[in-house]
Amino acid sequence: MSKHHLGEFEEIVLLTVAILFEEAYGVSILEEMEKRLDRKVSIGSLQTVLRRLEKKGYLASEFGEATQVRGGKRKRFFQVTNYGKKVLQETKNQRQRLWNAIPKIVFE
Repeated sequence: MSKHHLGEFEEIVLLTVAILFEEAYGVSILEEMEKRLDRKVSIGSLQTVLRRLEKKGYLASEFGEATQVRGGKRKRFFQVTNYGKKVLQETKNQRQRLWNAIPKIVFE
């Protein structure tokens, strides 16, 4: 078993940041999650998890350029770190082992 533990929401956020690649910032992450999962996500809970994942070293962030559209406010872009990629892969492998352990008769 891995020494890393991701909660469901943390895993979803990390996966969504990876999906968005260079376009992962607060609102784009929120919209992508809501679209793909068909569930509402609060910006506050997302921001809390983004900070937590960054503190754990799974994400890194940097500010983009200021734009007129945002009144001069810069977006904070997120990316999955190599450490975060490793944790995601371990989590995926754990889940796959569990799925593989289910007897075929269960789904018949």
